[in-house]
Amino acid sequence: MQEKLKIALVDDHEMFRSGIKLILSQHSNWEIVIEANNGEEFLNQLNYLIPDIVLLDISMPVLNGYDTAKRAIMQNPDLRIIVLSMLSDEDYYFKMIEAGAKGFILKNSGIDELTRAIEEVAIGNNYFAQDLLKKVVLKVNNNNIEQLLKLNEKEKQVLSLICNGHTNKEISDKMFLSIKTIEKYRHGLIQKTKTRNTAHLVMQAILTKLIEF
Repeated sequence: MQEKLKIALVDDHEMFRSGIKLILSQHSNWEIVIEANNGEEFLNQLNYLIPDIVLLDISMPVLNGYDTAKRAIMQNPDLRIIVLSMLSDEDYYFKMIEAGAKGFILKNSGIDELTRAIEEVAIGNNYFAQDLLKKVVLKVNNNNIEQLLKLNEKEKQVLSLICNGHTNKEISDKMFLSIKTIEKYRHGLIQKTKTRNTAHLVMQAILTKLIEF
């Protein structure tokens, strides 16, 4: 029997949490194991139970999403956090990525997008809504343009597919290369550009206009 995906839901709006719980209840192999209405409450529960996925609001009383994410990931570096965001939260986007968030979705996203975000992050990928990426690049100070411009054509092709949300498997199929080779390209791009993770890499690529949306 497949082990259930353990999910934490951290948001201060009870009505919103109820809607998310209703969506997640449609998946028999998903289970909400932590529910909290602020960051401090979540961190206290995190001492006793580690979820696979955390759905985390940015704007909360007591302890905001950024400070919560930073402390939670410091305590559990492998924690996979998906940020629940409003477009007005753009000042926090890059900070949340630096803190280690694996994904961003808008609070008004549909069921399909929320489901895909959870599925992608659960298997180790990042998931960032395109409109949020467009917003966040306006706030980023780029320090790696020279490094990005030194990418060869194959690296740029892989980067373009990454930026357009394709998984390693999808990129492998499109480029007729093994998944392991694509994984090496992805890791190499992160190292070469001195970025923290795939999301940071994508933002740098958009900012330097190597990738156009």
